[in-house]
Amino acid sequence: MSSPGFVHLRVHSAYSLLEGALPIGKLLDLASKDEQPALAITDSGNLFGALEFSEKAFGAGIQPVIGCQISVTFDDQPDAVGDEAVSDLVFLAVNEGGYENLMDLVSRAFLDTEPGLKANVPLSRVLDKSDGLIVLTGASDGPINSQLREGHVDLAKSRLEVLQATFGNRLYVELQRHNMKGEEDVEPVLLNLAYDLNIPIVATNEAYFPNPDDYEAHDALIAISEGRVLVETDRRQLTPDHCFKTREQMMELFSDLPEALENSVAIARRCHYRPLKRDPILPRFAGADADASEAERAEAEELTRQAKEGLQARLDLHGLAPDLEEKDYWDRLDYELGIIIRMKFPGYFLIVADFIKWAKNEDIPVGPGRGSGAGSLVAWSLTITDLDPMRFSLLFERFLNPDRVSMPDFDIDFCQNRREEVIRYVQRKYGREQVAQIITYGTLQAKAVLRDVGRVLQMPYGQVDRLSKLVPGNPANPCTLPEALEQEPRLREAAKQEEVVDRLLKMAQKLEGLYRHASTHAAGVVIGDRPLEQLVPLYRDPRSDMPVAQFNMKWVEAAGLVKFDFLGLKTLTVIDTAVSHIKKRGIEVKIEEIPIDDPATYKLLAAGETVGVFQLESQGMRRAIAGMRPDRFEDIIALVALYRPGPMDNIPIYNAVKHGEQEPDYLHPLLEPILIETNGIIVYQEQVMQIAQVLSGYSLGEADLLRRAMGKKIAAEMEIQRARFVEGAVEQKVDKNQAGMIYDLVAKFANYGFNKSHAAAYALVAYQTAWLKANYPVEFLAGIMTLDLGNTDKLSDFRQEAVRMGIEVVPPSVNKSGVHFDVLDGKIVYAMGAIKGVGEQAVEHIVDVRGDEPFKDLGDFATRISPKVLNKRTIENLIAAGAFDELNPNRAQLLDGLDRIIGMAQRTEQNKTSGQNDFFGGDNAPESLILNPTDPWLPSERLQKEYAAVGFYISAHPLDEYRELFTKLRVQLWKDFERSVKAGSSAGRLAGTVTAKQERKTRTGNQMGIVRISDPTGQYEAVMFSETLNQCRDLLEPGQSVVLLVQADMRDEEVSVRISQVEPLEKVAGRVHRTLRIFLGSSEPIQSLQRQLRRGGDGEVSCVVLLDNGQREVEVKLPGNYQLSPQLSGALKTLPGVMDVQMS
Repeated sequence: MSSPGFVHLRVHSAYSLLEGALPIGKLLDLASKDEQPALAITDSGNLFGALEFSEKAFGAGIQPVIGCQISVTFDDQPDAVGDEAVSDLVFLAVNEGGYENLMDLVSRAFLDTEPGLKANVPLSRVLDKSDGLIVLTGASDGPINSQLREGHVDLAKSRLEVLQATFGNRLYVELQRHNMKGEEDVEPVLLNLAYDLNIPIVATNEAYFPNPDDYEAHDALIAISEGRVLVETDRRQLTPDHCFKTREQMMELFSDLPEALENSVAIARRCHYRPLKRDPILPRFAGADADASEAERAEAEELTRQAKEGLQARLDLHGLAPDLEEKDYWDRLDYELGIIIRMKFPGYFLIVADFIKWAKNEDIPVGPGRGSGAGSLVAWSLTITDLDPMRFSLLFERFLNPDRVSMPDFDIDFCQNRREEVIRYVQRKYGREQVAQIITYGTLQAKAVLRDVGRVLQMPYGQVDRLSKLVPGNPANPCTLPEALEQEPRLREAAKQEEVVDRLLKMAQKLEGLYRHASTHAAGVVIGDRPLEQLVPLYRDPRSDMPVAQFNMKWVEAAGLVKFDFLGLKTLTVIDTAVSHIKKRGIEVKIEEIPIDDPATYKLLAAGETVGVFQLESQGMRRAIAGMRPDRFEDIIALVALYRPGPMDNIPIYNAVKHGEQEPDYLHPLLEPILIETNGIIVYQEQVMQIAQVLSGYSLGEADLLRRAMGKKIAAEMEIQRARFVEGAVEQKVDKNQAGMIYDLVAKFANYGFNKSHAAAYALVAYQTAWLKANYPVEFLAGIMTLDLGNTDKLSDFRQEAVRMGIEVVPPSVNKSGVHFDVLDGKIVYAMGAIKGVGEQAVEHIVDVRGDEPFKDLGDFATRISPKVLNKRTIENLIAAGAFDELNPNRAQLLDGLDRIIGMAQRTEQNKTSGQNDFFGGDNAPESLILNPTDPWLPSERLQKEYAAVGFYISAHPLDEYRELFTKLRVQLWKDFERSVKAGSSAGRLAGTVTAKQERKTRTGNQMGIVRISDPTGQYEAVMFSETLNQCRDLLEPGQSVVLLVQADMRDEEVSVRISQVEPLEKVAGRVHRTLRIFLGSSEPIQSLQRQLRRGGDGEVSCVVLLDNGQREVEVKLPGNYQLSPQLSGALKTLPGVMDVQMS
């Protein structure tokens, strides 16, 4: 075989984050086209792509060489510290031992380096882990070349001698020719050193991108990585020669040094190992010290024992499902155990059961199951799941198919606040070095890459922002730049009009999809039977002290590690919080033991009152559930499964059959027992499997394969299955044509069918939240509001729901509130932790110093708090939210006196610190806090500041005073209007207070406005287009109350509102109210009245002074006309000395 002439040994794939622009697929395509027999990737500091590259290169007929560029700390320069002492060497794995040592070096670099420094290993560890590794000197960034550039020939030589002493003939001096500054100067000296020390040389091409014309885009990538801009010259820059050169190009480039080329081939031939996929590896749960067969038997015995004991306990507690005998349960258990043991999965079940039992013993809420695992009776017996699969006809084969060997996969939901405790338990049980999280990679997606490239090109932010917003946004299926250019003519036009935009788009397309950063999988954890760095390289996420496997979810499983999903489900925390509130009343609720036939719960569901109910709270779902009027648990399961695009078209049929308005169609009498539960509709994947079993004689394992084939829609496989299905049905005396029709129908539904096990498990969580809301609404709403502490939109919705249910929400109070929402005397106490700008630490401090003694007054508050914890901004927000109202309801006075409050707190703290008491009176005579007299804020101003602090109006609403007026004017509030639109109305008059406004351009370039509006019944958004916006812009500033003429329709199950006319509410009110009488106890308020009354309206004002304790009155009509409104009336009532205000 003739020599290939050259082999690439220094390639940076896309896994060299924000540095390499060669995705593995692209890289292998280039190598294949050049007929390269071997190829090495040596990514910067990591082995992220090692197994993926090994498998894909081997599949492409290319020998993979696994390497890595690792930063090494040399201790021969005492003055060099931190990253200055670090240089890069390149290591290539010769054999399996070398790959293990390579994993060790890469892992220790991440795990042992101090945060903030570049991941590195000391030279001593490199020398200790040298077996099976070839080392290249790292070229321009290496420890030899860097010293030669500085003229330190002796130091460079001594480093080569140190490496040579350990690596021997596995050390190569690396030569590169990239037209980089200093390369030509260093090369002769480097060659002399190599020849003097008899160290072989090797030619490499450090490739970062595919072709020379990709250089500019790659240069932008480097600038993005370093936070620089392209025009800067004092930054890291490569050359067009850092592209992936062909063999011919490299042979021509190094034609003067043929041995350097030959050694690249020789090295590839020496590297005869590649990492392989492994079968799943798990720690032994039982029989750990025995041989493999004995350990398997021990685990099987332990699983059998736990499952049988667990099933008996379950049956003792829950009893049998209707129409089933105890023998049915034991037969199913034996059947499942047989399959689990035969497939060698007892250890997996035992590990999962162990950490779930631990969690439950620690009172950590655990979900009833999710995914197909709820179909296993063994899982139910082990308390992995909490749904009896026999009662709900859930199939084991949907979870674990004896005809298709694959790992079982339990996804476990835990309380999101305590999920971490379970992971820590697993670490303790199996050893920290045997447990890790799983890495994920963020990519440069279309919008982000446009912004990044625009920044390094120094384009105006506004221009780049407008361009990025032209890319259609769909988080579920992100749009690529080529797709955006195809769909959006304005992007194409912008590129034609401006060269810089064309340049931006071309560069961004070359970088789109490259890896940007490494992070960790939200839930995945792997557990090994040995230290994980012996199986996979490890990484450290700076935000966690837990090691992370460097392979992503797909490849970490291919490496033999088994993934366990520890998911955080907020709803479990809501349930736990609500149960804790209920316990304060002396009532013990065990949520897993509540009855699933509670009338109050089904009444709530049938009314569609499911705000806050898990899975059932969207507008569309509320309409669907009200139409269904569920009266059994199976209805909830069906609704969870049906409420998705496609299947939801069947909800009306389901409801019509349920309510006796339509006859069910069971397709064939044999299928009635399967479809009767879902009113003749195929809803679940399990029903597809059962139909194949009953009608055509499939085993459930075969039926699961049929379901999968139908879902994938592979034509050839579908025809084979069709023949098998029809033939089996004919044997059951089913007409052939009817059998074909049923197959086609089943195939159609199989594509939409939902996993019943998952639906049932989530339906149970939905039912549990509905049960809590129906039976303990105060505690439930307090729980759910606590879990949405930072989401003011949600909190507003939940408060509205509380009001609808007749539950009082007590405004925040420094004397009653805590960090979270609480329950007191049947009322919800608003959380101080939900006030904007008031952190958890500040609230905890207030609660701590308050103890069991409420604050008597402001002075008492100031002397007990620490100004180091409660700053001025925090107290200001507490004042605005009304948290001090019971100490002083005049919020304006409190804000005016804020410096005095802070000053008193500071003096008190200083005295405590110095051990001195105040000069006047010491501890026995606390300083009184006197604030300057200040007029209260008008109600509108007070409520606007409250809105800013809370996120919605809580103590009152600016429109409360206008309710009677709205009835006279036939102006609707939001909830009433929303109902009328759903009933068919398309226009109306609304009143509201503007809380936010933004303007943007439409696709045609016209201006449009989006206004957020609040009224006493809720909040909503409305849009207006350019003509209306131009006319009404000034009337729609935040804080303004207005009357709107609107059009509306239904879009995506929500009411969409368009504004056509706007009028100030006070102006409308002024046309109705013509007289105002102000009753005064004295003449003292006259000056304040003058400040409040505004001339220019049509109203008349009289002042009535009450004399002789109200026995006489003197009425004085004020000259001129005034602007009158309910808001003015409310403001006047707050003035000292005003006894009453009457408006007509």
